[in-house]
Amino acid sequence: MSIHENYNHTLRASYIGYISQAIVNNFAPLLFLTFQKTYGISLDKITLLVTMNFAVQLLVDFLAAGFVDRIGYRRAIVLAHLLCAGGVAGLGILPELTADPYLGFLGAVLLYAAGGGLIEVMISLSWRHAPRSARRRP
Repeated sequence: MSIHENYNHTLRASYIGYISQAIVNNFAPLLFLTFQKTYGISLDKITLLVTMNFAVQLLVDFLAAGFVDRIGYRRAIVLAHLLCAGGVAGLGILPELTADPYLGFLGAVLLYAAGGGLIEVMISLSWRHAPRSARRRP
């Protein structure tokens, strides 16, 4: 069976995409107390990070239909993972590089939120289009 007839690689990539999205949505909240103690960021600013995360994800979900067909599905999924990785790495790097650590966190959140939104659209799409028989066994 050729790679074009076997959906296992697509399903495994989908699983990795879902794991990436879970990391993006759950990693920063685990560090809220650290942000508050280390950088002196108030709780209302921290909650704004969560709000921005989900707002950007929804915006990307809405806009993805317009640009994914132009750049291609594979490029969109790779871009999504790069944005997620850049955002998660940015959580550790950007606050140290900016004058206001909050702006560094906000930049990182915007990056990984864009990636998370794109993953949500693309992985759901590829998962739905795989045959049901392939979805039963990874």
